[in-house]
Amino acid sequence: MSQTTFKAPGPSTSITQLDDVHINDRDSEACQVRNQHRPVRETPIHNLSNNHDASSSNEPGIQSTKSKKTLLQIATVMSSLCACVFLAALELTIVSTALPTIAAHFASDSGYTWIGTSFVLAHTASTPPWGKISDIWGRKPILLVANVIFFAGSLICALVDDLAIFIAGRAIQGLGAAGMQTLVNICISDMFSQRDRGLYYGLTSIIWAVASGIGPVLGGAFTDRLNWRWCFWINLPITAAVFVLLVFTLKLPSPNTPVWAGLKAIDWPGSFLIIGGTLMLLLGLYLGGVYEPWNSAKVVSLIVFGVVTGVLFIWNEWKLAEFPVLPVHLFKTCSSSSAYAVTFFHAFVFLGVAYYLPLYFQAVLLASPLRSGVYLLPFILPISISAALTGVYIQFSGKYLLVSRVGLMIMTLGMGLMIRLDINMNWAKLISFQILTGIGVGLNFEGPLLSVQAVVPHKDVAAATTAMGFVRTLATAISVVIGGVLFQNEMKGEYQTLEDSLGPGLARLFNGASASASVDLIKTLPTESQLVVRTAFFNAIDKMWIMVRKSTDF
Repeated sequence: MSQTTFKAPGPSTSITQLDDVHINDRDSEACQVRNQHRPVRETPIHNLSNNHDASSSNEPGIQSTKSKKTLLQIATVMSSLCACVFLAALELTIVSTALPTIAAHFASDSGYTWIGTSFVLAHTASTPPWGKISDIWGRKPILLVANVIFFAGSLICALVDDLAIFIAGRAIQGLGAAGMQTLVNICISDMFSQRDRGLYYGLTSIIWAVASGIGPVLGGAFTDRLNWRWCFWINLPITAAVFVLLVFTLKLPSPNTPVWAGLKAIDWPGSFLIIGGTLMLLLGLYLGGVYEPWNSAKVVSLIVFGVVTGVLFIWNEWKLAEFPVLPVHLFKTCSSSSAYAVTFFHAFVFLGVAYYLPLYFQAVLLASPLRSGVYLLPFILPISISAALTGVYIQFSGKYLLVSRVGLMIMTLGMGLMIRLDINMNWAKLISFQILTGIGVGLNFEGPLLSVQAVVPHKDVAAATTAMGFVRTLATAISVVIGGVLFQNEMKGEYQTLEDSLGPGLARLFNGASASASVDLIKTLPTESQLVVRTAFFNAIDKMWIMVRKSTDF
């Protein structure tokens, strides 16, 4: 069995000599020294197969290309990869406008949050292992497995009438979506040079933004015109077509790794620790203050054990794991840590707006599910345009630090203005504030990932990409969970006002966890009562905008 020595990338492997990613000479030298003195494993993970994967060669310089592909080859393979991104992003938001109807169908107040949260929890917790598993058995077969899992989850959600099984189906969807999203980014890093990736990551960012944007529109249209189950039926033919496309268009070498050798190479303790720790922490945050008091044994135990498990995960990755799920050295430089931080708060803001703005449209402005999706377009379309222009700019200039800085400033300004939305329709504010926030969000889809990939050895690109995906999905999960908890607690605080106007019976329907599932009832109330309920929703959602805006200060 031959050994392969992996060399840390020199200055030629970074975009514009790494000057544009906050990598100064000391950082760059420190990174190279650490890589030169890090002990070489007895059995590199790339050598577990009988036939060594050609993709483990050194990363080519920024001006080179990994292999010559025809335009037709690139178009076909990117179509299949973009379709995977489309499915993962669509399922994240398509239920946002249908949630009140789905929760009412299952006659469950808690179902409103669980239906969305189960997908996000599974998506977040299962992201880290996907990258390492694809190192062992290859990108293509693992991506195909992720598609099958997503298909199975969608089929369950489309068919079942039991809430518990439905939520399990959403979790299975999240598991498959995590694999698709993670593997697409890794496949692009394998197929294209560092500089060319900006263009293709820009393309996937556009698809992500468009899918996230049309998700609420489609969800609203299905709910109003057909049936909410079409939010899941729609995935089945697309997933099947994507599977066939991937089989014939994705040409990446897969290592011939024996099953037993591959199973032994998986960091099982690390995988279980990161999945368990993430689930416990997010569940503790989700239950706190709404379903259980913050000082209850259940909430405290979940949060404390979630944090402790996270610490154990870091220790395992640092000291014990031979092939860690998330190598600790990826987070050691200031440049990479900053990129991960930017990704976290960027994703936190993006999903906080995309997930809860439809609630503002439906509960405060009394828009239908379909119309609320249309109202979201001034946020989504600028994201698509700015992400596309960013990809082109990076492709031709090789720079992205300036774009990221400008994006963060615009995003912060836009979120600050969102706090000034009114209880009544104000088209000027509604459109302009969303456009500004969308431009800022769109400018930061590609830069952080490219900056991390530019400073790690090629053998760590998959792990770094997976880490970035995990940070992003963790931020989206926290955004949904914390946003829901804050909203529900604020609605509990409005209970006395609602009771004075509506009486205890109706007031309970708009209290805490019941509020989101009772949005459809607002239109049936007398005008004066509508105003009271709309004001309560507006006050609660306004606190969420303040929370999201404060997150950008970091």
